[in-house]
Amino acid sequence: MIPQKERAAGLAFLPIFTTIGFYLLPANWQLHIPVQFAPQLVAYGALSAWAYKNGNLLPKLGLGFNTIQSGVTRGIVIGLTLGILNTGIIVFVMPALGVDIHFLSQTPHAQVPFWFMMPWFIILIAMGVELNFRGFLLGRLLVWFQHVRQPDHPSTTTIRLRTFVPLSLSALTFSFDPFMVSTFRELHWIAVWDGLVWGWLWMRMHNLYTVIAAHAVEVILLYLIVREILI
Repeated sequence: MIPQKERAAGLAFLPIFTTIGFYLLPANWQLHIPVQFAPQLVAYGALSAWAYKNGNLLPKLGLGFNTIQSGVTRGIVIGLTLGILNTGIIVFVMPALGVDIHFLSQTPHAQVPFWFMMPWFIILIAMGVELNFRGFLLGRLLVWFQHVRQPDHPSTTTIRLRTFVPLSLSALTFSFDPFMVSTFRELHWIAVWDGLVWGWLWMRMHNLYTVIAAHAVEVILLYLIVREILI
């Protein structure tokens, strides 16, 4: 279910263009933390502008109050599944491919005190990220592509492309977020898979609580296991 009447959905392209622009900057500029966070700041600014232009925001974002319990329950199961899968990839597959994962002990997330990170900060991050990349970015791209002029009788391929392109754009923008790449290095490619799965869940259920719960549970599981191994 995709909202039909909506204004300023094209604002979702701003964080995409900002992310692309980051990689066109000189290498020494890319090292600065404020520059790395620029795409996320632009995304939240675009979200705010879009919210100002539209009403009835919660259903558009997939945040209906009557879907909280079912969404969280499903999200926990999906998060555990993805957490186990991705933990195996990080702990066993990546080292076998020659990737040294010990840098994870030096990431900003690892430097935050355990009592602060678990679980509330992880949940807060999951809420912000999913509101940004799935609720706003993916949701608005779907609306924008749906309203692009099309033939009276579009082909099945055209219809599928209008779903596949927004899903792929949102997942790639998420995975190539400058701070993500700087922090997780080669492991940022796992976020492409996660972005596709979480995006598909959002499109299938239109329930952001499912995606937030899946994201939070997966990261909590990864955080606990990798922390135990590396510390």
